[in-house]
Amino acid sequence: METTAAAAAAAADCEIARLPEELLSASISRTSPRDACRAAAVSPAFRAAADSDAVWSCFLPADLPPLADGELDDPAPPSKKALFARLADRPALLADGLTSMWLDRETGAKCYMLSARALCIVWGDTPRYWSWIPLTDSRFSEGAELLDVCWLEIRGKIHSNMLSQNSTYVAYMVFKIDDESYGLDSPDQEASVSIGERSSTLQVCLQGYENVEEEVPQNYRSIRMPAFRGRFRRRNRRVPPPGANVRLPQKRADNWMEVELGEFYNEGGDDGEVSISLTETKGGHWKKGLIVQGIEIRPKK
Repeated sequence: METTAAAAAAAADCEIARLPEELLSASISRTSPRDACRAAAVSPAFRAAADSDAVWSCFLPADLPPLADGELDDPAPPSKKALFARLADRPALLADGLTSMWLDRETGAKCYMLSARALCIVWGDTPRYWSWIPLTDSRFSEGAELLDVCWLEIRGKIHSNMLSQNSTYVAYMVFKIDDESYGLDSPDQEASVSIGERSSTLQVCLQGYENVEEEVPQNYRSIRMPAFRGRFRRRNRRVPPPGANVRLPQKRADNWMEVELGEFYNEGGDDGEVSISLTETKGGHWKKGLIVQGIEIRPKK
């Protein structure tokens, strides 16, 4: 029985080997990067076709944005498949140095991160409220640290023609929370995403919910009351009400946090700008300790 099965597999392999490589390549190029990698394991004939530049040229976006000098050096990718792998392995800086891009490994869709410097942060250039600090664990050299504000407003934009067509994207705020933070767990923040005439709004909580008591530094204050003069006071973080639909942060593999800001569908790339925001301007509460790396835009899984 095993001999018969092996003989049948060998015969099938021979039949595949008779197909022109151009035909195999044309067929594989109509699948996806993930399927092409699977096809390469079928047989030597499939591997030659699946690894060819003809296939991987179809998976690479024809409209890749200009990258910063040296981003594809050391060494330069020797093939289209190697170029795809390089762009899927880690983000590459664009020429402006304020945005990074990479490719989704499974679909080849373009992904982006807008750095903190590329965002509009209200009071961001006022040292009393925000500080620009060096980052050692990011493709960007600096991030924005919130020192003390009662008006939190962060906005970003990207043109829809920079994104992959006919794709559903999700936007995320990528951030960290300083150990001495306050005011980021309550009230909830409002996130919104809009493209063309379509828009969506979410409630998010940057610091999540914990039913624990927390020591709050003496300079925690509300705009509606004088600054607290004692060394510490205690308060309880809120417990989410039953049925609350609030997006909470998640830990990333790179040790940053992310929270969803909303999703959108990019149809033909001709809907103009995608506008993304995170705000908390109604509660009148002072906030501190948010460290912003940027806003990430990637395909929905």
